[in-house]
Amino acid sequence: MASTKVTKVLCIGAGYVGGPTCAVIALKCPHITVTIVDLNQARIDAWNSPDFKLPIYEPGLEDVVRACRGRNLFFSTDVEKGIQEAELIFVSVNTPTKKSGVGAGFAADLNYVELATRQIAAVATSSKIVVEKSTVPCRTAESMRTILEANSKPNCRFDILSNPEFLAEGTAIADLFNPDRVLIGSLQTPEGKAACSALADIYGNWVPKKQILTVGLWSSELSKLAANAMLAQRISSVNALSAICEATGANIDEVSHAVGYDSRVGPKFLKASVGFGGSCFQKDILNLVYLSESLHLPEVAAYWRQVVEMNEYQKRRFSKRVVDTLFNTITGKRIAVLGFAFKADTGDTRESAAITLIRDFQSERAFVNVYDPQVVEEQIWLDLSEASPASPLENIKKQVKICKSALEACKDAEAVVIATEWKEFKEINWSEVYKHMKKPAFVFDGRLLVDAQKLTDIGFKVTTIGRPALG
Repeated sequence: MASTKVTKVLCIGAGYVGGPTCAVIALKCPHITVTIVDLNQARIDAWNSPDFKLPIYEPGLEDVVRACRGRNLFFSTDVEKGIQEAELIFVSVNTPTKKSGVGAGFAADLNYVELATRQIAAVATSSKIVVEKSTVPCRTAESMRTILEANSKPNCRFDILSNPEFLAEGTAIADLFNPDRVLIGSLQTPEGKAACSALADIYGNWVPKKQILTVGLWSSELSKLAANAMLAQRISSVNALSAICEATGANIDEVSHAVGYDSRVGPKFLKASVGFGGSCFQKDILNLVYLSESLHLPEVAAYWRQVVEMNEYQKRRFSKRVVDTLFNTITGKRIAVLGFAFKADTGDTRESAAITLIRDFQSERAFVNVYDPQVVEEQIWLDLSEASPASPLENIKKQVKICKSALEACKDAEAVVIATEWKEFKEINWSEVYKHMKKPAFVFDGRLLVDAQKLTDIGFKVTTIGRPALG
């Protein structure tokens, strides 16, 4: 069956995946009209803002939106109109880990996926290709297909595809421009393959054909979870080694560098840190744990659960090291936390290590100064409130202060904790920082970011993850 040439694309969900992905499709495919819809009016207003103050910080994203918005890229809250007009629909809604009910703490909450699917079925009056873009558990597409087919109008056909994203926040635009691969999963029927070909043709406008992989629907869904689980596994593995390094006097940088020289291993994702964060790694591993338990594979579930447990251990271990180093108490002491985003070059705070560290410092009755160049104040207060649900926000604000600069955060502090690897933290005038801190002045580098010897020469007592303390 010949593939359909798509000229109108809709994306339901204007978040970290749907927004950048479909903006790049608009840029690379000027013959395709791309509409991104979301029920959140404030978010759509930000995408449409005259000064391009977009709701997502991602290097290069503003340039892409500037080039396309109003030409063949549109942002709207009119979901029904978008569904009616589109030929191909990306479903890119949030799938957080369930907080209650069956599978709480592990399974993905597919409520938004189901709501979007039901709305497509209710509104569509012509055939559509529906693309599952959200990160979902295996066989979610089957549930979507069942809903669509049960509620479709006469002569209205739906073909379901899986097209998981493999973007890294901070490099998402570069990843979209030059992807390692684009993965498209479909039913292995003539209709399914035709739909797959239609989506492959869109990506084929800028992605080499050999990098567009077409597989079965279920393989595509599992591949996304597997990729993130294996990347997170590498981070947890090197973080486990960092604890051994600190206990033995070895240097984790040297160990990971030596291991990464092995061509079978490679150097990527071997940098020790205070722990991984973000919207995907933990969520996808927990999905894999829940899937394994559902399939009566307890040993497999336990194996993957340990990756997450090691990550939590690393955060606890780091905050304990701060307390131990500061003479076994931080009560009443001021700690500067530099960075709140889960990684540099993004404003995303989901599962950020900084949230756990600050919560731990609060429980030790320390005062905390926080600075991050991209995360807005409202998000910091929201995350800290969720991390300490028993503490009213007014109480949290008595212990935590949000600062406008790194220098302000460090003033009168007894210790600086580097929680995010922002480049500007490497370039701070550390001599000036030292001058305005209480003595002895401590630096805890949770990101292997700063020159420990240089800071020691200034006068700091430096503790770096995976290395013996200096100073």
